[in-house]
Amino acid sequence: MKTLRVYTVMTTVILSVLAQVTKGAEKSQECTCELNNSGLTFPTVRLQNVLSGATDCTRRITSQKMSEVNILLDKLHYRLRQLEVDVLELEDESDNDGSAQEGDLFMAVALRIIEIELAEILDLITKLNTTTTDHQGLTADISTKLKNMRMEMESLEKFDHTNIVEKQKKNQQLMKTLEQCQAELQVTVAPPIIPVPGNCIHGHLLNVTGPSTYTITQYGTSYAFGAWGRDPMPVKGKEDWYWLVALTSSNIYANYVRWYSSHSAIVLGVNAEDVSIASGNPTTNTVQGPNVAMYGGALYYGCYNSPSLCRFNMTDRTITTAPLPNAGHNNKFPFCHLATCYGYTDMDVSTDESGVWVVYATLENYGNVVLSEVELGSPPTLGRTWRTSLHKRTVTNTFVACGVLYATRYVDKQNEEIFYAMDTVSGQERYGLGLRIKKMSDNIHSLNYNPRDRQLYVFSDAHVLTYQLIFG
Repeated sequence: MKTLRVYTVMTTVILSVLAQVTKGAEKSQECTCELNNSGLTFPTVRLQNVLSGATDCTRRITSQKMSEVNILLDKLHYRLRQLEVDVLELEDESDNDGSAQEGDLFMAVALRIIEIELAEILDLITKLNTTTTDHQGLTADISTKLKNMRMEMESLEKFDHTNIVEKQKKNQQLMKTLEQCQAELQVTVAPPIIPVPGNCIHGHLLNVTGPSTYTITQYGTSYAFGAWGRDPMPVKGKEDWYWLVALTSSNIYANYVRWYSSHSAIVLGVNAEDVSIASGNPTTNTVQGPNVAMYGGALYYGCYNSPSLCRFNMTDRTITTAPLPNAGHNNKFPFCHLATCYGYTDMDVSTDESGVWVVYATLENYGNVVLSEVELGSPPTLGRTWRTSLHKRTVTNTFVACGVLYATRYVDKQNEEIFYAMDTVSGQERYGLGLRIKKMSDNIHSLNYNPRDRQLYVFSDAHVLTYQLIFG
C-alpha cells in the first residue's frame, strides 16, 4: 500500500511538470522583434522644395520677359533715327525761301513733332531702365536659387546607397558619345547655302506696335481709298521721299502719283509734286484698286480692266505690263470680311527685302490666294508662284516680309489681326498667329511693308499711318 501511494504521488508530480512545459511551448509560438535602421531616412520634403523652386524659376523666366528689352531697344533705335531725320528736315526747310506764313506754320508743326518724339524717347529710356533693373534683380535672384538647388541635389545624392544616380550619369555620357560617333560617321559634305527670301535676318515676326504716324491726307476726307509709303530701293536723290496714291475716281481709279520730299511735308500737306500716269480715269494704264507699291523708282499696280500687273517708271514715264494668267479682276476676288468687301482689290502688290510680289486669286485655285514673285526685267515677268489654301475673300489685306506672306482679317472697329503666314522657303502655311493691329479708323485699305525701316505703311479711311514690326 505504501509503495502504491509513492507511485501515485510521483505520477501526479510528472503530470504537473508536463502541464507547465506545455503551457511554455504554447507561449513561445508568439514571436516579436524590433528593427533598428542604422541608415538615414530619405528627406522627401527637401526634394519637393527643390521641385517647387525649379517650377518657380521656369515661371519667372519666360520668353516674353526676355524679349522686352529687345523690343524697347528696337523702338528706341527707330525713334532716334526718326528724330535725326526730322531735325535735319527742319534745318533744311528753315534755309529754304518761302512765304513767311507758310514758314511759320511749318516751323510750329515741325517743332511740335520733334517735341512729341523727344517725349517718346524719354519715356522709352525710362521703361528700358526700369526693365533692365528688374532683369538684373531677377537674374541675381534666380542665380542664387539655382546655386542653392544644385547644392541641395548634390546633398540628396548621398541617400543613393546603390549608386543609381552615378550610374545614370555614366550611361548618359556613354549615350552622348555614341550618338556623336554615329553622327560623325554619317556626315556628308553640306551643300552651299543659297540666300532665299524666307531666311530672315531679323528673325520671326513677334509683334506690331503703333501707330507712330497718324494724319489725314492733303485731300481731306474726300478720298478714303489709297496707298502710301517709301521706296525700299529708291533712285538717287529720292532716298527720303514719300509717295501717295489716292483713288480719286469712285474709290476705284487713280491716274497720278503724288510725291512728298519729306515726312514732315506729307504730315503738313506741303511741297507736293504730282506725276501723271494716264490722261484720265478710267482709261488704259489707269491704276485700278488701292493695293499699289513703289520699288526701284517704279510704281507697280493692277492694270485697268485687265488681269495684268502694270509698272510705271517714274523717271521716263513709261509703262510695261506683266500678264497674270487666269487671275481674277474687276472685283472677281476682292478682299472682304463679314460686313463688306473692299472694291477692286483683286490684286495686291507688296515689297520686301528681296523685291516685288503680287497677290491674287484664280478659279483654278478655287479662289484661294496665289503669290508670285515679280522678275524686275523689261518688261516685268512672273517668277516662282505659290498656291495657298487661304481663300481670298476671307482676308482683308496681305503683305510680304522676309519672303513670308502674311494675311490680315477684320476683328472689330478697333482691331485688325495678322492671322496667317506662308513661308516661301518651306511652303508651310500657319493659321492663328494672333498678332493684333490697333486701328485708328474702321477700315484698312492697304498695307505696305518697307524693309529699310521695317514699318507697315497703312492707308485707312483717308488717313496715313505707320506701324513698327518687331522681329526677334
